[in-house]
Amino acid sequence: MQDLLADFLTEASDLLDDVDIGLVELEQRPDDAGLLNQVFRGFHTVKGGAGFLEATPLVELCHRGENLLDLLRGGSLRITPEIMDVILAATGEVRRMFSEMERGAMPEPAPAGLLLALEAAAMGETVDTSTLRTDSLPAAAAAEASRVLAHAAAPAPRADSEPDWLGYYRAAFGDPPGMQVEAPAAAEAGAPASSRPYRPEMLAPAGGAQAVAKDATIRVDTARFDQILNLSGEIGLTKNRLSCLRDALLGTSRRDDAAAETLDAVFSQLDTLVSDLQSAVMMARMQPVGRVFQKYSRLARDLARQLGKDVELNITGGETEVDKTILDELNDPLVHLIRNAVDHGIETMVERRSVGKPARGTVHLSARQTGDSIVIEVSDDGRGMDPDVIRRKAIEKGVISAEDAAVLDNAHCLQLIFLPGFSTRSEVSDLSGRGVGMDVVKTNIEKLKGQIDIQSAPGMGSHIVISLPLTLAILPVLMLKLVDQPYAIPLSVVREIIPLRQEEMHTVGSNQALTIRGEILPVIDLAVLLGRQREEPPSLAVVLAYGERQLVLGVDGFIGQDEVMIKPLEGIHPKGVAGATLSGDGTLVLVLEMKQLLEGVF
Repeated sequence: MQDLLADFLTEASDLLDDVDIGLVELEQRPDDAGLLNQVFRGFHTVKGGAGFLEATPLVELCHRGENLLDLLRGGSLRITPEIMDVILAATGEVRRMFSEMERGAMPEPAPAGLLLALEAAAMGETVDTSTLRTDSLPAAAAAEASRVLAHAAAPAPRADSEPDWLGYYRAAFGDPPGMQVEAPAAAEAGAPASSRPYRPEMLAPAGGAQAVAKDATIRVDTARFDQILNLSGEIGLTKNRLSCLRDALLGTSRRDDAAAETLDAVFSQLDTLVSDLQSAVMMARMQPVGRVFQKYSRLARDLARQLGKDVELNITGGETEVDKTILDELNDPLVHLIRNAVDHGIETMVERRSVGKPARGTVHLSARQTGDSIVIEVSDDGRGMDPDVIRRKAIEKGVISAEDAAVLDNAHCLQLIFLPGFSTRSEVSDLSGRGVGMDVVKTNIEKLKGQIDIQSAPGMGSHIVISLPLTLAILPVLMLKLVDQPYAIPLSVVREIIPLRQEEMHTVGSNQALTIRGEILPVIDLAVLLGRQREEPPSLAVVLAYGERQLVLGVDGFIGQDEVMIKPLEGIHPKGVAGATLSGDGTLVLVLEMKQLLEGVF
């Protein structure tokens, strides 16, 4: 039974996601009968699965939501924002019940005010959305709600669909693997679904010619994928080690050419197989961003209703794929950015009309792949940001001194919104004003080895661009040599590699600099950053892009490019070290975190 519950919650949660997405779209296209039918079927299927599991409170809530949707389908009622508020409140309660069932508990009944609102909406009455919470009901209304709920009963299933709960569940999820579900005895067949006891003997092994439908997909815990990926990485390291041993053997032994060619061919095949294995594992972890992005439609819609605004969220590039780990960690930053766009960015309908804009504001959320990176953009056509206002607010909040603020250009003023404690709101509300948010967004993006940038102008809206690696599991790096020790830095920050001649360098202030194509860039010796002693000055320069800045990193040489799996250093966290990997000859290679290393340098 526990397996059935887990399957139900997984499948039903996906169905509920589709219902929420459909409801938000339906509000924009109220005459789309196909979309309305799709939403109705989702509710209907969730109710059926809940009945199978005898989750009576969930069945009761879904039944009332289904009734209301059925009246909308039949044309007896028309979709209004108030009706949509009630239905979306119901889906929110369904999700809350899912959470309780996941913990192994029978879900608590839905608030009486919500059930009454569903009934009132179904009868064509005007719905007061303030009654959607039980604690907001007057005492008399709450008493009436208890009375109605105590005597309300779902209509008996139609005879032609008995057993109702079983049919719904099987239609949605199929029979349990290797089992067949038998109909209840005739004495129980007429009983309401909520009163039918679950009997273990109702599940019997499938026999004979009865075939079990086979699904082309399976659900696998991501921890298992992590283990497989880790093993494939270890295989890759071992392959590199064997390759070095092969080179050493062929260089010192007197093997004939045929043997050498055979050995080369075997290692070439091994190299291909290992690369294909790692690629296959990585592809299995990739998920389209659209599945997560679509959930934000309801977020934008509900927040706009709360603020009395008219906002539409447009989503493009939902088919773009990214590693599930990154997608999960990206959720909170994107939620904050969309809330900010609706709350801070989009003006009220009156304000928009007064400046010649359409009453409905638009927020765009898009994703695209560029090389080994995914670029996510959040933009709006709202009021935009004034650099002078941001500068003044930053000084008032004490996040920057007046002297430092005076020398900032407009682009750097916009970056002040990412400082802890910054907010343009003078009053704290439920949504904003505490100065906690954008700094956390930037921190979370940087933890994912990404970058975030912002462009904005007063009256023209804002445009935020996030650039992230497609995966954190395999990192493309540039292998460097410093004082006979190999190091690795992320290839994403490397712009070019050039010779470093001491006679070409000059002094600017107290720092050394190098002019590259007319641009003066500071020169930093990696040995100084790492506290290593050297006898000779660096002879090679690696041009790095560090945020909006560029600099020249002095090193002794470079080994080449590689794709490595980073291993954490258990128990120690040295500054500027992201982790470690192994080179082909078995040498430990530290993978450097350039942002931490360069803190305080500029």
